[in-house]
Amino acid sequence: MAPRCEIFSQGEEIVTGQTVDSNAAWLSQQLIAAGFELTRHTAVGDHLEALVGLLIEISERADCCICTGGLGPTGDDLTAEAVAEAFGAPLEFDAEAMDQVESIFKLWNRPMPAVNRKQAYFPSGAVRIDNKWGTAPGFTVNHNGCQFYFLPGVPSEMKKMFQAGVFPQLQESFSLSPLKKVTFRTFGLGESAIQERIESIVFPEMVTVSFRAGLPEVELKLWFPPEQDQQEIEVLSSAIASALGNQLISVSDGFGPPKGIVEVVSELLTEQNHKVALLETVSSGLLASWCVTRPWLLESRVIPSSELLNRDFELEGCSETERALSLAKLVRQKSGADYGLVQLWSFDPSLLKEKRRSMELVTALSTCDGETHHITKVGGSLDRKQNIAAASLLNLLRFHLGTAY
Repeated sequence: MAPRCEIFSQGEEIVTGQTVDSNAAWLSQQLIAAGFELTRHTAVGDHLEALVGLLIEISERADCCICTGGLGPTGDDLTAEAVAEAFGAPLEFDAEAMDQVESIFKLWNRPMPAVNRKQAYFPSGAVRIDNKWGTAPGFTVNHNGCQFYFLPGVPSEMKKMFQAGVFPQLQESFSLSPLKKVTFRTFGLGESAIQERIESIVFPEMVTVSFRAGLPEVELKLWFPPEQDQQEIEVLSSAIASALGNQLISVSDGFGPPKGIVEVVSELLTEQNHKVALLETVSSGLLASWCVTRPWLLESRVIPSSELLNRDFELEGCSETERALSLAKLVRQKSGADYGLVQLWSFDPSLLKEKRRSMELVTALSTCDGETHHITKVGGSLDRKQNIAAASLLNLLRFHLGTAY
């Protein structure tokens, strides 16, 4: 039988809806994948009596509990105090924790306020969980046979502390049978389109299928019971990959995220030691911001208007496609890059402002062997149009470079 685990989130901002509890969603995925039976999510505001009561309740019904929030230095951060009262474990000062908090402020080149001393007090018998990424150390205690882990509410800190400090302890402390998982990441396919492509594939009875829609990529996830035969999983995965075709970006057969289009293209460019020059219009430098640390990005420019485009480039052809192909070639030749990537559209601002109106986007790629292009219509919000415009450039390059699928 899988051990029972609960997630407990503290904070008035969570209860009132001012902050979406993304921590609980992320932790749920990690815990279920690890083999826990996740029984409850609970959120409580900054009220000591309510916190104390809930901690006692959880200790009587769960094997494990992950708690987030309430470890800060201010008066509304009540987690350590609530644990001390609920479990009869008076707060004790931890000098090493204090040194860690002070070192963070030194790293930031800021004086430490006196109130932060509060973060070095833990319930008697607690084991500290170090925080190398912020000022709030966590801690773990056991009460009534339930192992509690208390982590800060800052998502980036919480995730790193869970992965580095909590998850290894969970694996040692509990007998877990992890689920098996395969994730397919696609570009240019919606959930319904993916469903249509895999409709004829026969799935094992116990497999769970889910989707995760993002912008501009969509993930198809398969969850298998621990006892599922690995060969059956591989045969099914191969059939799905074939059905998704060249719109499949990557596959992950573990619990790490599959590679996105930036990572896939970056690996291919690095392997081939090629350089790229970009010219963005509608995406306004978004693609360059995704790739700013990549060694293959040789040059990037943003042209926000047709007037600037005509001023800086002498383009051949009358149609948008002809102009895009000409521009891609010029960008490649002037920069000395192996590839020139550009996007063109009509430069009509009204198309960006109105969600119901679609814009025609021309993406073009120039190589030493010639030029190619792709035309697509993009609708929706400005954010959606810009994201798809940026990713479409990389996708055109991905087709040229070739992928494993």
